[in-house]
Amino acid sequence: MVSFPHTETLERIESALRAARTVFQRFTLGAIEAEYKAGHDPVTEADRALDVALRKELLRDGEGWLSEESVDNLSRLEKKRVWVVDPLDGTREFVAGIPEFCTSIALVEDGRPVAGGIYNPATEETFLGAIGWGVTYNGIPTQASQRKSLNGAVILASRSELKRGEWKQFEDADFQIRPMGSIAYKLALVAAGRADATFTFVPKHEWDIAAGVALVGSSGGSVGSLDDRRLRFNERHPLVSGLIACAPSLASELVCRLGLSAASFPSHE
Repeated sequence: MVSFPHTETLERIESALRAARTVFQRFTLGAIEAEYKAGHDPVTEADRALDVALRKELLRDGEGWLSEESVDNLSRLEKKRVWVVDPLDGTREFVAGIPEFCTSIALVEDGRPVAGGIYNPATEETFLGAIGWGVTYNGIPTQASQRKSLNGAVILASRSELKRGEWKQFEDADFQIRPMGSIAYKLALVAAGRADATFTFVPKHEWDIAAGVALVGSSGGSVGSLDDRRLRFNERHPLVSGLIACAPSLASELVCRLGLSAASFPSHE
């Protein structure tokens, strides 16, 4: 029997997502106290408990670790394999009782997200995938949308970006804009073909997007940056410019509509 190269990695990610499910069961959605970090980002006891549980399940000798809720150890820069994790992406939604948050796990090898898992406990959705293996949605194989035109497409937008007016130029567009929290969850939905595209004008940390980038790439979708740079992860400064992810046939039209260079795709190979 031939063993797929990422089999053990995906088993480890699945185990970590099960551990996350157990942690989430300790909390009541919408009834969680939050503290606020510098920059006014909320953090809860759940964020910290999830970080501990994920590290225990995922990290092995010789691997690096980058998580929103851990002190960054730059020894990760010397590692070939690095776990890039957001224990709870969408903490604001979690605190507010909005079911748009998730645990996000990626394995990065030589700067490239090669496997990922995203779990939304509020909707009981699990997304799992790896480059060359494909993506499953709740255990069923799936793929990115095959839509050919932006006309009628469903595009997921950051709720906060919409409130700030950053999507105002698209008010009369021929595609449907659906507000949603958690960039990781949005990327997972695009990877699973539950939406046609998402993009953000705001820089994101690697832990926000690494798993989603792995999933979109694994499902046959297109993913790129806003600054024409090739997406690389496990960088010294883990901040990425705005991001675009979409059905493969929408990349050219979306780049044109956003006024970007064609070099924006493909930036993740």
